[in-house]
Amino acid sequence: MLQGVTVGPSDPLIANRLTLLGMRPINNVVDASNYLMLELGQPSHPYDLATLGGAGFRVRLANEGETITTLDDVERTVTPADLLICDATDVPVGIAGIMGGADSEISDATTDVVVEMAWFERMPLAKSSRRLGVRSEASARFERGVDPDGIDLAQDRFVELLGGVGGGSVGSVSQGLVDERGQLPDRTPIEVRPARVNAILGADLSPKEMKDLLDPIGFTTELGAEGEAMRVALPSFRLDSEVEIDVVEEVGRMYGYARLGKTMPVSSLSGHLTRRQLERRRLRSLLTGLGLSEAAPMPFLAPGDLERAGLPGDGITITNPLVAEESVLRTSLLPGLLKAVRHNVGHRNEGIALFEIGHVFRRPMDPDAELPDERETVAVIVAGADATAAVEAWRTVCDGLSVPDADVANAEMPGLHATRSGVVRVEGEPVGAVGEVDPEVLAAYDIPGRVAWLEVDLDRFLAHPHGEPTYTPVSRFPSSDIDLAFEVAEGTSATDVASTIERAAGDLLGWVRLFDTYRGEGVRNGHRSLTYRVRLQARDRTLTDGEVGEVRQAIIDAVQAGFPAHLRG
Repeated sequence: MLQGVTVGPSDPLIANRLTLLGMRPINNVVDASNYLMLELGQPSHPYDLATLGGAGFRVRLANEGETITTLDDVERTVTPADLLICDATDVPVGIAGIMGGADSEISDATTDVVVEMAWFERMPLAKSSRRLGVRSEASARFERGVDPDGIDLAQDRFVELLGGVGGGSVGSVSQGLVDERGQLPDRTPIEVRPARVNAILGADLSPKEMKDLLDPIGFTTELGAEGEAMRVALPSFRLDSEVEIDVVEEVGRMYGYARLGKTMPVSSLSGHLTRRQLERRRLRSLLTGLGLSEAAPMPFLAPGDLERAGLPGDGITITNPLVAEESVLRTSLLPGLLKAVRHNVGHRNEGIALFEIGHVFRRPMDPDAELPDERETVAVIVAGADATAAVEAWRTVCDGLSVPDADVANAEMPGLHATRSGVVRVEGEPVGAVGEVDPEVLAAYDIPGRVAWLEVDLDRFLAHPHGEPTYTPVSRFPSSDIDLAFEVAEGTSATDVASTIERAAGDLLGWVRLFDTYRGEGVRNGHRSLTYRVRLQARDRTLTDGEVGEVRQAIIDAVQAGFPAHLRG
C-alpha cells in the first residue's frame, strides 16, 4: 500500500516510451503499472484505497448471472467459470487477469493506492477471455505465462517507477504486504539423462558441456556421478519447460542446430515412377504448355475408318468387339482425333488443338506372331493451322526431352498433304510423320480449313539418347535479325535449307526459323518460296553492320551452292 501519492502526469521519458509502444499515457500511477508490464512482463492493478470497500480483497469464482462494469464502461455478465477480484465487502472490482472494474479507478483525488499483483493459471484465464470477448495486454501475458517468482521484483520496481524515477511522489510505503499463495507450477528439479540427450540430438556432449550450456539460461544443473542422470532445476519464468525432452531442446538450441549436422532418416519406399512414366508426364506438361488439350478417343474403329483417313486398310479385326460398329483396332491416332475435331467443329468450337498419348496396333512383321505389334504413340492435331504448327510442336518436344540430332525431311506420308508433309527423324531414323492432313481426308470428315498433324512413335523416339540437356550462356550484347527468302524446288527440304543456314552462320547464329512458305505469282511452277528469319548475336561484342553483312552473304552463297535455289528480291 502506497500512502501520500500525488497523482499527475508521468515523466516525459516514461510517457514517450509508452506512446512509442502503442499505449496511451494516463497518469503516473496507471503509467507505472503499464510500464512495469511492458518491462518485466508482470501485469499489476493499482486501486484507489478510498473507493475499495472494506479496504481489502477477496478472490473468488463468480456467481451465475453476476455482472461487473469494467474499465471500458461495459457491463459484462460473468459465469461460475470466471475468477473475480472483489473488495472486502465481496463486491467485484475486477475480472482476474483480464480487466479491472470502473468503480476503483485511479483519479486525481486518489492519495492512497493499493497495488495488486498475481499469478493465474493460463488455460482457465484464456477461456474466460474468449468467453467474455475481452483480450487485454494483461490477459495476453497471463495466457503466455508469467513468472510466479518475479512478483517481489515487480513490486519494488513499481514503487521505484512511481517515486523519483517516474517523476511522481510517494509519502510512504506500507511494509504490511499480503502474500497469498495457491497451487503454483511444480518446479521440482527433474532428472535428465546425458545419454538420452546425445541420442536425440545426435551429438557427443559430456555432462559438463551440457551444464555449461544450461546454467547461463537459468536451468541450474547439478551433475550426478559418472553415468548417472543430472538434476536440472527449471526456472520459474520458463513455464513451457516441464519434462526431460524440454531440457533436451534447450541443450540443442544453445549448442546450435547448425553444429549438429544433418542426417536423412532411412525409410522404405513402397514404389516409384519408372523413367518412362516420368517422361510421359514431362511430355504431357510440354504439350499442355503449348495450349493443347488432351483427348482420349477409343482405340476401336469402324470398318472403313482407316481408309477414310487416307491410311492403309490393314487394321486388325477384333473377334469379339464390344459393338459391331467398332471392330477394328486403330493403326494410327489420326482417325480418332479427326473425329474429335469434327465433333468440336459441329458444336462451333473452332481452332481446336488436341493431343493424345495412346497405343496403336499394327500387324506384326512375323506372320506367326500371336499378338499384334502394339506401340505407344503421341499425336498432335491443330485445326486451322498449317504444317509449321506441327513442326513447332515437334521441336518443342525434342527440346523439352533434350533429344539431340532431331530433324524433319520432306516425304509423302499416308493421310497427309502430298507436298506439305514430312518425316520426323532422330539420328537419321524415321520416328513419325508431320505436316498437314490431306484435303480429301478433311473433306471426308467434313472439316473446313487446314489441319496440322504430328504423330511420333514413342518407343522408337525414346530409344535414342535423350534427357541430358546442354546449356549455353546468354549473351548480354544486342542481336541482329535478317530475313531471307529463297525460291527452291518443291522437293527441296526446308529443314535441309535451315541446316545449311546454321552451318554458314557459324558461332554467330542465335537461331533460324522458317516463318513463311509461298506458292503463287512470282514463283515458278513446281517451286515454292521459303522465308527464314535468322538471328545473329555474339557473346563477347556487339556485331557491326559489316559483320552482319558478311554473314548474310555467306548464308546466301551456301544455300545457292547447296541447292537449286536463288534469293528472291
